[in-house]
Amino acid sequence: MQLHIVVLSTLMTGFCAAQGVLRPALELTYNAWREAIVHQDAASWQRVTASHRRTEVQNRITSQKLPFPQALFKLPAPPPALKGLTFLEATEKGPTATAAYFGKIDFGVGGTPTQNLLVLAFVSENGEWLYDRADFVNLEALPEVRRELAAGNLKYLKETPEAQPSGKIPLPPLEAPPAKYIAKVYVFSPGREVKVQVNKFSHHRFANSKDAEIVIGGALDGRNEVQYAISKLPGGTDTEALTIRVYLLSQVKDIKPIKAFEYQVLENQPPTAFATGSFNVDAAMIAKLMGKGN
Repeated sequence: MQLHIVVLSTLMTGFCAAQGVLRPALELTYNAWREAIVHQDAASWQRVTASHRRTEVQNRITSQKLPFPQALFKLPAPPPALKGLTFLEATEKGPTATAAYFGKIDFGVGGTPTQNLLVLAFVSENGEWLYDRADFVNLEALPEVRRELAAGNLKYLKETPEAQPSGKIPLPPLEAPPAKYIAKVYVFSPGREVKVQVNKFSHHRFANSKDAEIVIGGALDGRNEVQYAISKLPGGTDTEALTIRVYLLSQVKDIKPIKAFEYQVLENQPPTAFATGSFNVDAAMIAKLMGKGN
């Protein structure tokens, strides 16, 4: 029994020491990243943001034909401050780390903030922790989890992979050329996972969702390739309806998005597991985008 107590004490001492070193390092990075966003400091943002995230953000902005880095700071709400939140834990795995907080997370958009969960993710590059992303978890529909976290029970964090560091740094994506035509992939996929690839450059994954994502690099003149793979998720029946579409977006006021590509499966019809399709951006479609078509 005494040996067990000594071992437990040693583990707890090591845990507390790790928290004492890791937590301030991560918070220093996050606060520097937040200040860069609030004060629109592009140089500081570049310095404290993970390289793969920098390229991903730049690609997403230029694919919407917005100026970079100016559009980086046009956020609907400022990043939340950590002041006033309850620190839960900081966890490190290889070159990745997370820090979790609980409390009234305030995005500064009005209303009364409620108690929710904020998980910050970081990666280590050249011996320095850099900011990767933030995951906000609204606990309104998870009252038991809210009660557990308020009581200091971290079971939810331990059992949620997205709340833990992965141990692997994503490879930086290729820098995309500025889009000529803005495009979005839309997928309705209840009970299924759908992976879509546009022009072998823009990669998307949708799982049991109804969502749209910007096509990185946009659409091109002439033929555009669309590859998709469909698989059933646990709990799915494989009989649900499914839709995959690519829309082109106009920059002319009041011009509605143009449906350029569609693959649709009706309820109780089997989907094609994998296929390649295409759509063509021709003079008639361009005229419509410019508001000159019929």
